[in-house]
Amino acid sequence: MKNTLTDNYGRVIKSLRISITKKCNLNCIYCHQEGESLSQSHEMSPETIAKIVTAATEFGVDKVKFSGGEPLMREDFEKIIAGMPDLRNISATTNGVLLSRRAAALASSGLDRVNISLPSTNKEHYGAITGSPDMLPRVIEGINAAIDAGLTPVKLNMVLLKGINNSEIDDAIKFIAGYDGNVILQLIELMNFRDISRFMVDIDGVEKMLEGRATRVNEREMHRRKKYFIDGVEVELVRPIDNSRFCSNCNRLRVTSGGKLKPCLMRNDNLIEVKEDSSQEEIKERLMEAVRIREPYYRE
Repeated sequence: MKNTLTDNYGRVIKSLRISITKKCNLNCIYCHQEGESLSQSHEMSPETIAKIVTAATEFGVDKVKFSGGEPLMREDFEKIIAGMPDLRNISATTNGVLLSRRAAALASSGLDRVNISLPSTNKEHYGAITGSPDMLPRVIEGINAAIDAGLTPVKLNMVLLKGINNSEIDDAIKFIAGYDGNVILQLIELMNFRDISRFMVDIDGVEKMLEGRATRVNEREMHRRKKYFIDGVEVELVRPIDNSRFCSNCNRLRVTSGGKLKPCLMRNDNLIEVKEDSSQEEIKERLMEAVRIREPYYRE
């Protein structure tokens, strides 16, 4: 049996979330840049990414999610995916703008699934959130291409914003209903990284509304995430704010685009650097160190 990466709170690391670039082709008002410093410009090579993941698999890690910035801004994303060791699941989170022309190649390279940011299907509202209203049709093309390529279930991430899209939940449910179960809607509580508290919604009210409409409700063990089944559609509610259960069940270690192990999204004062020339054993030692200093941000 493999050794595991278990922190001092008994949480076992089972997955990595790896940012591969800080570059993005949108400017969403809620973006948290995966908690990265904007002054960092170095991007890990595909070889370094593969070494980190391979080292992590020796501790039982079997899932990887790639993010950015926008991961498709890297022209070598397919190469990165193809360089992965044997894993149970490889996924990516993307804004979908560049996905339509690359979905098939990404799937052929080994990508299993995608999360796509779709804060609104209203062009005006989409533009207010992302700064790029004309990109909405390309995102929808990307959703269709992802389904055609088998990158399913596609999860559509809708960060809820008071006064912009919080009245569009029903529209989003109707939108994904046409995809025959290949698409899941994720309603996400806004994380106030940019002093944008004025956009915070009454998330308790959203939860009560979903409970009132659902024919069935399941709760995932990880992150206190409830799944509501409404009109034949699956809707997940993601509540990361002031959520000790979210933290207590966290099984993910993050890696910044510059090659630093990040024990918690909400902190930048405890990063562990992995250098390009680090050996496999050195990377394993750094993984163990990052997990050793890991602690929940929100507590009971």
